[in-house]
Amino acid sequence: MSGRGRGRGGPPPGRGGPPPGRGGPSPGRGGPSPGRGNPPSGRGRGGVQPSTSVPSPQQPSGRGNAGPSVPVPVPSVSPSLPRVETLSISSPSAPPSQAPAGPRVTATGSGAQQPAMQQRPVQTPPAQQQVADAPLVPPSSSKKKISAPLRNGFGTIGRKCVIKANHFLVDLGQKDPHQYDVSISPEVTSKTKCKEIMKFLSSLYRASHLGNLLLAYDGKKSAFAAGPLPFESKEFAVTITEQDGRERDFRVTIKFAAKKDLHYLKQFLSGRQHDSPQETIQALDVVLRESASLGREVVGRSLFSAEFGQGVLGDGIEYWKGFYQSLRPTQMGLSLNIDMSARAFYEPRLVSDFIGEFLNKDLARSPLTDQERIKVKRALRGVRVEVHRENYMRRYKVQGLTIQPINQLTFPDETGAVISVVQYFRNKYNVHLRYPLLPAIQAGTDAKPTYLPTEICWLAGGQRYGLKLNEKQVTNLLRATCQRPRDREESIMKTMRSNKYNEDELVNKDFGMRVREQLTSIDARVLPPPPLQYHGSSEVKPLVGTWNMIDLKMINGGTVNYWAIANFSRQREDAVMRFCSELVQMCQNKGIVFNPQPLIRMVSTAPHNIEKALADIKSQCGAQLKKVAPDSQLQLLFVILPEAKGTYGRIKRVCETELGIVSQCCKPTHVMKLSKQYFENVAMKINVKVGGRNSVLSASLNGRLPYVTDRPTIIFGADVTHPSPGEDSAPSIAAVVASMDWPQVTKYKALVSAQPHRQEIIQDLYTKKGETHGGLIRELLISFKRSTGHKPHRIIFYRDGVSEGQFNEVLLNEMDHIRKACVSLEPNYLPPVTFIVVQKRHHTRFFPDKHGDRNSTDKSGNILPGTVVDTKICHPTEFDFYLCSHAGIQGTSRPTHYHVLYDENKFTADGLQMLTNSLCYTYARCTRSVSIVPPAYYAHLAAFRARSYMEGAELSDSDSRGGRATRERVAEVKPLPVIHESVKSVMFYC
Repeated sequence: MSGRGRGRGGPPPGRGGPPPGRGGPSPGRGGPSPGRGNPPSGRGRGGVQPSTSVPSPQQPSGRGNAGPSVPVPVPSVSPSLPRVETLSISSPSAPPSQAPAGPRVTATGSGAQQPAMQQRPVQTPPAQQQVADAPLVPPSSSKKKISAPLRNGFGTIGRKCVIKANHFLVDLGQKDPHQYDVSISPEVTSKTKCKEIMKFLSSLYRASHLGNLLLAYDGKKSAFAAGPLPFESKEFAVTITEQDGRERDFRVTIKFAAKKDLHYLKQFLSGRQHDSPQETIQALDVVLRESASLGREVVGRSLFSAEFGQGVLGDGIEYWKGFYQSLRPTQMGLSLNIDMSARAFYEPRLVSDFIGEFLNKDLARSPLTDQERIKVKRALRGVRVEVHRENYMRRYKVQGLTIQPINQLTFPDETGAVISVVQYFRNKYNVHLRYPLLPAIQAGTDAKPTYLPTEICWLAGGQRYGLKLNEKQVTNLLRATCQRPRDREESIMKTMRSNKYNEDELVNKDFGMRVREQLTSIDARVLPPPPLQYHGSSEVKPLVGTWNMIDLKMINGGTVNYWAIANFSRQREDAVMRFCSELVQMCQNKGIVFNPQPLIRMVSTAPHNIEKALADIKSQCGAQLKKVAPDSQLQLLFVILPEAKGTYGRIKRVCETELGIVSQCCKPTHVMKLSKQYFENVAMKINVKVGGRNSVLSASLNGRLPYVTDRPTIIFGADVTHPSPGEDSAPSIAAVVASMDWPQVTKYKALVSAQPHRQEIIQDLYTKKGETHGGLIRELLISFKRSTGHKPHRIIFYRDGVSEGQFNEVLLNEMDHIRKACVSLEPNYLPPVTFIVVQKRHHTRFFPDKHGDRNSTDKSGNILPGTVVDTKICHPTEFDFYLCSHAGIQGTSRPTHYHVLYDENKFTADGLQMLTNSLCYTYARCTRSVSIVPPAYYAHLAAFRARSYMEGAELSDSDSRGGRATRERVAEVKPLPVIHESVKSVMFYC
């Protein structure tokens, strides 16, 4: 633990005093030396902008601020390039009777045949026709920031209601924050230790040298004061006494950096200025966090303490409760967003006990395997441990574990004689080690290591656990922290009152800020649910975000003539056959044309034979098909998973990348239950995997789906999933999906690619190697043309997983790739693009105005699905909104935040909100509206499917190293296995 404030402090004696007229040091102690200790050169405050351009169509007059306005010629396509597919299309201005007919979509399956659904002819409004036909010219390449489109109005559709949000209005004071650079020598990496040093410094020198001003310190390089300190730069000496009794001397240099003018912030909040003064907001955020963070563990923007509650998660891990706090600019002014939070921490216990529970292993019986040792090494790397003796305590930082067990380790003693570690501890401390087969903890450095037995080291308390939680731990955490809306609101209000912002001297007296202690009341709207079309004339109107398929058939049932079964579980074959028979019958009842008999006999085998068994099934089916249908292939494989975990990814990788088989995996626990609800849910997944549709929006068939049915529109979803903490060499996985049908927009093709570790910008949206064009966007545009017969006249791009700090970089790079992909297919082909970021990782929560009111809440006590907010707590000037599109099940619903970064289609607020809400009812895997727009959801599923292909890959010591070597090593990314073409064409990831 950090020191408790005991110690001595003072500027180095004899170094002079503050400038004349500013006061002097305490008598006899000397003063800070002016001008000393400037921060080292090279600590720049800016960054290098990516050298990318965002080409955009040259807009006719009156189309608004869709992007940069300076046009330059379109990049030319050299005649010498290899032939590329041209996305030509008949003139969209042709009258309906002469327009080319779209593909006919006919429902198949049992029951009466449904009349064919004829696609609407492409009709482009005159203004849009001019843009579509004119040579479209992108603007010049620019490294400058692209301004997001301004809000062009507020939504009006929907039933009005009043809700509350966990935002608290902050009244600004009149004092401008003054920023100071802080440099601590010797360097300290712990933010907690840095804050302790600065807190002690402030207590020593506030009156004598800091102008009686308090400092708000971010724990890194910056401190803020409500006015100028009485110097430009000074060095201070501080001595801290650690818990083990050792004294540590530090030199702290405080140097003026900048003044943050509140005038520009007030202009921005009132809408008179469009650029956000983010540094000023961050300064005030640090001020509000200063006192709240004392004595609490700070993780990002959340603060945790055992005082808020704690409990056991299992495997040596516990949770601490806490709260999230962030200052945000909104239409109503500065808003303090407060929410409840929880985090996993190491239990303070002996390291040997932790290892035993972490591995679920008896440590006395056998040594650790290499895989177990590496797993433990990843879990303990960088963790602080304590060694307690009778009269002192020493703290160490774990650098790793030894490869050899501790009974094989030796070192030279003071006399130069070689002695074993076991013998050393027995002779010096009378400690007889119980686990000599365990590796030792290595502290210190590689050049001068310190070896410590795990059974004498205690994990220090208050250390967050950074690895991915296992299924049991996640379940325990959710069970302990899940709160209904009423309870969550009460917890937030309790936290708000206990933090006492308005009694804080720094916040209230120095900076003159005041935090209002009431939840923000908001005028919201509940959008109407969209009607859904099923087979025949059946139309369903969802109620409170849900509906059922009783007596309904899928609008387009797929066909499964040739299928097989692989059983890797311990379930009896007759039970598995009965299960599969019931599932096939449900598929038939829901409209899928399904042969009741499998192509070959069921194959049952042990899990360790998975690869061989799947290859044998493929071979047997191929031989049988040669006899009965030479031009056909295996269409579906039912897989009963083994009871042991860890095989799903192997099965999917073999089926989808090696054999080209679409598979449906089922857990063995479902085999004996024979649940009709389960069968219905699986049937919906099967249908889209074999090319069918479950339902479509009625508005897509009658031409009333905004910004979709008027002209060929492709909807993209994109996401990047990153490896779990501790997996330092694993790549990030990017996934892009795109709609392959128009105007129904229900079938989405997915493409995936690997990219450097934790790289958020999608690298392979557009690629060019020599004269060969490629990339995910280009391939999906070609697939859309082949599938619909039209090239897209409009692109809507939902991008998941982007934080606000990455908006500009992601937009610059990814819009540039979208444009280049379009132009590579056809000169001057630049369809208008709307780029929308989808955010779920935020802490805004909505509560009913009156808890328990059945007219304004769902069964879980949450606000109604379809509730949309685009006022008060939204961005002061930009186009964004919150949408709660789903009904709550447990806990408090999390709305999704949609932020428009680029808009050449000139969406109205109602248009985009209605489209997004309607799409949330088209998710293929359930009969409920979902919380995020399905294209983004599908991209998330596809990325995780691709990551599962790497499931079971063995760990290596390189996976647990950090530093520069790791960053250099992951520069070369191993490509993902290529998904088989027959699998890629359907929604295999569902």
